[in-house]
Amino acid sequence: MPMRSSCFCLLLAAFVLWSSPSSPVLGESPAADLADRANVPPHPAVAPAVEKINEVVQAGPFKPEWDSLETYSIPQWYKDAKFGIFIHWGAYSVPAFGSEWYPRQMYIPSQRRGDNFFEHHVKTYGSQKDFGYKDFIPEFKAEKFDATAWAKLFKETGARYVVPVAEHHDGFPMYASDYTSWDASEKGPKRDVVGELAAAVRAEGMKLGVSSHRAFNWVYYVRDESFDNADPKYAELYGRPMPFLFNDDASDYQKNFPPQDNQFKDDWLARCCELVDKYQPDLIWFDFGITPELQKATYETNPFAGHLKKFAAYYYNQSSKDGDIGVINYKWDAFPEKAAVLDKERSKMAEIRKPFWQTDTAVSASSWGYTENQRYKNPDRLVDDLVDIVSKNGCLLLNVGPRPDGTIPEEDQAILKAIGGWLKVNGEAIYETTHWSTYGEGATKVSTGHVSEASDKPFTAGDVRFTQKGDVVYATILAWPESGEVTIRTLATGSEHWPGEIGSVELLGSDQSLDVSRSDEGLNVKLPAKKPCDFAYVLKLTK
Repeated sequence: MPMRSSCFCLLLAAFVLWSSPSSPVLGESPAADLADRANVPPHPAVAPAVEKINEVVQAGPFKPEWDSLETYSIPQWYKDAKFGIFIHWGAYSVPAFGSEWYPRQMYIPSQRRGDNFFEHHVKTYGSQKDFGYKDFIPEFKAEKFDATAWAKLFKETGARYVVPVAEHHDGFPMYASDYTSWDASEKGPKRDVVGELAAAVRAEGMKLGVSSHRAFNWVYYVRDESFDNADPKYAELYGRPMPFLFNDDASDYQKNFPPQDNQFKDDWLARCCELVDKYQPDLIWFDFGITPELQKATYETNPFAGHLKKFAAYYYNQSSKDGDIGVINYKWDAFPEKAAVLDKERSKMAEIRKPFWQTDTAVSASSWGYTENQRYKNPDRLVDDLVDIVSKNGCLLLNVGPRPDGTIPEEDQAILKAIGGWLKVNGEAIYETTHWSTYGEGATKVSTGHVSEASDKPFTAGDVRFTQKGDVVYATILAWPESGEVTIRTLATGSEHWPGEIGSVELLGSDQSLDVSRSDEGLNVKLPAKKPCDFAYVLKLTK
């Protein structure tokens, strides 16, 4: 009996300890305490910011309703620009392994696209408890970062707008944020990277964009008791350690992406409007996280829609006060097509799309951020992509990934300069043009699904793309014909696209006269022996 009483007392004491409301201890908390751990209060500056945002939104003229936002008109500068530079740069450039998703994948013990980030991390840096993603940030020093040099390079490339990533999924803003101490102005570089780039880009006469990928931070970091990201004191970087992030299948965000709660969405709204207020961006690019139901969601069913409408109304109201209205890029069906500009990631359109749209892709096929052993594309392919996209009423946003010291890799620079050289010769067929009555001809198809460009085949001499500027039509041949001759069937005698006579035909970059004939088969052009440039050859036709 005494022994039985002792056992009972021990069990009772254990139960009291387990059920007490004391703060959870890492590695010892039962599942029921996960909710307590996630109960991190919002930043005190968020509520006043949201109140101010609501005042601006209510003052109009744009209201947070789709009907009001669909009265939006895309500014002319954007439709004329055609080509911009994207910049993925953050602390994920320090490990330089796999891709810019290193911060997420280092906590997931499985492969992603052939790389096991988890094993690499443990082998190289130690356990995720002792060396977490936060510990890369002090090594992200950006000691050679020169915003002026970057801007001059992008100008030489022929870019008309530049879009640095203001905050990626990792939760580390590259600007001076009022809503977290985990930003580039206080940690790592200890510089307002976006602010420096804003000044340098505008000094070169280019437009400034910023991108926000923050919405996916909600489910970005998979948690475990043995990881540093399970500790709520790091919630300003990793996000709150929500209970669902500890589930065995938390890594499968395609299936496990619960809608963000209002605390998260208000914080997101405050941060995005902060970018508007501090940097007056001409464009804001949003990644897929604004649609937690991913491609299934429409702008009417999307649980994020209320905050998207509020942000769009705020941005459009603020940006249109003293100049051109801003541009919002969105993915899938997050916005009605009249309310913002559709962006397609690593894919294109099969036909001309009205209204105007954008492709974003990178000089690398393997990563957006800097890594070792990048799989680079060649500039020929990228110029062909630019021409194809512009012919279908779109523009191209091309990404580079700088090193952690702030230098842009030589390979990235060489690709950009090659594109810039092509645009110096042929830019009149790109800038300030519109689509023609047909985008082009040729048998080569392009990828149209999300992140599907890897299936694209090289364009051939039979692939021709058209653009127009006033009474001039540009026909771009996407590869040099071995025969030295090209026949453009769209321009045959009596063509519905060009029923009248063709006045003149010249090859941009060449001063040689061309042997031209026209028949029921098409417009036949004998090209000169010497190529005027290295790829994509433009015929300028007048009526």
